[in-house]
Amino acid sequence: MENIYLDSCIVIYLVERHPIFAPVIKKALVEAGDIILSVSPLVRLEVLVKPRRETDIPLQERYERFLAEQYILEMPEAVYDLALSLRVQYNLKTPDALHLATAKYHDCNAFWTNDNRLAMVSTLAVNISEKYKQE
Repeated sequence: MENIYLDSCIVIYLVERHPIFAPVIKKALVEAGDIILSVSPLVRLEVLVKPRRETDIPLQERYERFLAEQYILEMPEAVYDLALSLRVQYNLKTPDALHLATAKYHDCNAFWTNDNRLAMVSTLAVNISEKYKQE
């Protein structure tokens, strides 16, 4: 069974039901079949900023329910070492390097994102909206 790491933007599009990107991601999920969806504590941190800042309890609860259904990948020190190498090699921002490093460290089969830059630096990263927009 494939393990797919979800970037924060993918989680946001799904939970907030983005009118353009959510249907594209749902199509990708259907086509992917029987998979494990994974996130990290960093995803949780990033997606909960807006609902907490705006004191949007219903949205915060939707995020918490969604995240509770996903497999949570730990971020041990080795993830940070790998992220450092990725930052140096590709000049990535720290959160992007940590997301990609987490997916690589845990041998995920893919890292779904909406970020072309990440998709350009790693074959693991797939820009879902680019891949499915033409289909």
